[in-house]
Amino acid sequence: MSVAVTDPAVVPAERNWRLVLVLFTLYIVWGSTYLGMKLALPGFTPYALATFRLMVAASLLGGWLWWHGARWPTARQWRHCALVAFFLLVIGNGLVTVGMELGVSSGVAAIAVACMPLFAALFAGIFGKWPQGGDWLGLGIGFIGVLLLNLGGDLSANPWAALLLLLAPAGWAFGSVIGKRLDLPEPITASATQMVCALPMMALVTVLRGETWIRPGLDWVSVSALLYLAVFGSVIGLSAYAYALHHTRPALATSYAYINPPVAVIFGVLFLSESFHAFDLIGMAVILLGVALITLRRQAPLPKPEPEIS
Repeated sequence: MSVAVTDPAVVPAERNWRLVLVLFTLYIVWGSTYLGMKLALPGFTPYALATFRLMVAASLLGGWLWWHGARWPTARQWRHCALVAFFLLVIGNGLVTVGMELGVSSGVAAIAVACMPLFAALFAGIFGKWPQGGDWLGLGIGFIGVLLLNLGGDLSANPWAALLLLLAPAGWAFGSVIGKRLDLPEPITASATQMVCALPMMALVTVLRGETWIRPGLDWVSVSALLYLAVFGSVIGLSAYAYALHHTRPALATSYAYINPPVAVIFGVLFLSESFHAFDLIGMAVILLGVALITLRRQAPLPKPEPEIS
């Protein structure tokens, strides 16, 4: 005997299983995007990789939105999306790829990006919402972790890459903070619009850097990694994140921020034979502790953050 879909005993169970699958996707898929970037870079220059990735993702996501009759953004929303896209994608996403090209391991890059909420808390102060009480403790601990991360390992030997991997989460944080104060479309439409806006910016950076688009090392691995980043990292990851935001509390929906760095470290060790120094791992633990103190102590519901495209 079949059970109706509307059976109250079935719907919550289905929803729980979906949520488990969604969170698993965010933890594993977004944690693996750093490995994907490392595998794709032999075939593409950094901003060319970001351009091709956004081209595929924007086409798929835009086609899905068109099929479902999503509302077209207004001219004002296009302008705002372009501004946010510059900080989120051109600075935030692009500089991570450049930092990894300079020799930083995928795991260490993920650890550096994990400090994004620390910058977000500081930038929020520009708009009148300075950290309070225990938030300052979390900020202090988090930035001590950043210092530890820069004392040993990949970043200490490559100060230019270290700078880029700090500017990247700072850019993402600033874009997220101002994005909450601008007139943007609904989240998925806004993300697709930002991808479209970022495409010419990414292409321009490639031209200004005097880089080729495709490298001699292009092979099926780099192409597969590019497609993985576009389809799984951007489209599926973004959809999973949007579902989590609407079906669970923000603290759980954004818990990927704590899981992605260890996942990236594990993938780097298993598939790239990356090695990590003690300062790298200690720095990761301290950074995540600081981020946890800032995000988990807030009891009031927070505004939904901009979705992360890794």
